[in-house]
Amino acid sequence: METDDVSVREQLFHNRVRETIICVLLFTCLYMVCYLILTHFKKAAEFVTDDIEDATVNKIALWLCTFTLSVAVCAVLLLPISILSNEVLLTFPQSYYMQWLNGSLIHGLWNVVFLFSNLSLVFLMPFAYFFTESEGFAGSKKGVMARVYEAVVLLLLLALLVLGIVWVASALLHDNIARKSLYDLWEYYLPYLYSGISLFGVLLLLLCTPFGLSRMFSVTGSLLVKPRLLEDVEDTLSCALFEEDSLSRKLNCGGGSTSCWVKLNMEAMRKEYQTVRSKRVALEMRRKASPWQRNLGYPLAMLILLALTVMCVLLVCFNVLELLLDETAMPRGMEDPHLGMASFSMFGSLGAAVQVVLILYLMVSSVVGFYSSPLFCSLLPRSKDTNLTQIIANCVSLLILSSALPVFSRTLGITSFDLLGDFGRYNWLGNFYIVFLYNMLFAGLTSASLIKTVTWAVQRELIRAFGLHRLPLTVSRSTVPFRLLLASGLSKIH
Repeated sequence: METDDVSVREQLFHNRVRETIICVLLFTCLYMVCYLILTHFKKAAEFVTDDIEDATVNKIALWLCTFTLSVAVCAVLLLPISILSNEVLLTFPQSYYMQWLNGSLIHGLWNVVFLFSNLSLVFLMPFAYFFTESEGFAGSKKGVMARVYEAVVLLLLLALLVLGIVWVASALLHDNIARKSLYDLWEYYLPYLYSGISLFGVLLLLLCTPFGLSRMFSVTGSLLVKPRLLEDVEDTLSCALFEEDSLSRKLNCGGGSTSCWVKLNMEAMRKEYQTVRSKRVALEMRRKASPWQRNLGYPLAMLILLALTVMCVLLVCFNVLELLLDETAMPRGMEDPHLGMASFSMFGSLGAAVQVVLILYLMVSSVVGFYSSPLFCSLLPRSKDTNLTQIIANCVSLLILSSALPVFSRTLGITSFDLLGDFGRYNWLGNFYIVFLYNMLFAGLTSASLIKTVTWAVQRELIRAFGLHRLPLTVSRSTVPFRLLLASGLSKIH
């Protein structure tokens, strides 16, 4: 009997060591990738300065930002890794080389990501911001440690302020929980704080994702060569070259004038010159593109985006019906994932692969919508020109979005994989009205954005194809009769 107990303990020990090594390797790879990304965007002048103290502080803050971004990427990969692991175990149930892929590893990964995401959001990122802005207390010896002391004190004051606000909110909403939280902070108080943060992240995803789904068409279109109906590329390129050459000569002739009016006119011409130059570059790219790229690549990409968006809306509508008919459709948590027992999609491995693609597509769309919104467009990072404060703000924003992605995907019914660990213990997940209203709002906002995007895109391409974009602004293009459109198109064909 003792031999069996020892062998079981040894097996548990080896399993724990193996899971720890796998998690460390995964996080190390993500950390290196995220460090390269942040290095590409950071402003080099902040890290190569004459003041060694400032450079050291900025490097430490950058390491904390890299850690936070790595946790954000890992949070995005939680559901895809879990779904794909289940399908791999279903495909190779008896494979010796797949024994390391088990429910304990996936459950531990979810717990580690939950812990690190809250640690980064509540402590590391505020500390990084205070650390970069601090100078040490008055009268104290200057140095890195003086900044550390000031940042820690500010962080403690902020933590007390936030805990006090959340405790007052919990006292107003749930008096019993507020009383217990005074004696049991970890069990009642912190989960309430995490629940509020997750609700904020899910609401932010609700606002950003539908807008991002509509913006994905224009963003993808800007990266591809668009086919132009009834357009002579050579003729348009010759006109653009002539216009660019004319503006260049005007700028060279008027560059030495000191008149205020001439300076204003020159500034306007410079902006026009940049616009014409970018137009000329786009036309040259269109001329160099192969017929396959010009005529097939753009329509195929638009069809794929349209199919993914429509699929998301249909899955959400189906989830709404399930919520009305079956209470098991409500998002909930589970302790043991039971991997390798059954597929999480009714269509098997193909359906699971589609779920993974949709989850990643929703995440990309939410990021595009976040940076395209008027409130957050100023946070958009620029290559080699992003200061450290902007990097911290971007890391916090991406962490909020990514840590809410598993709850977001499960609430909308994109996947049936239930939430693991503390992700499934949020207070609002059991409220039917919140979940039902959330699904309805997402389906309505996404459908409205999609219809508007498609109709405006078709109208814009028709106006450009028939040359009506050259009409003066006093002429309303919507009042142009259809016979004029048809005549203009036939004249271009002939």
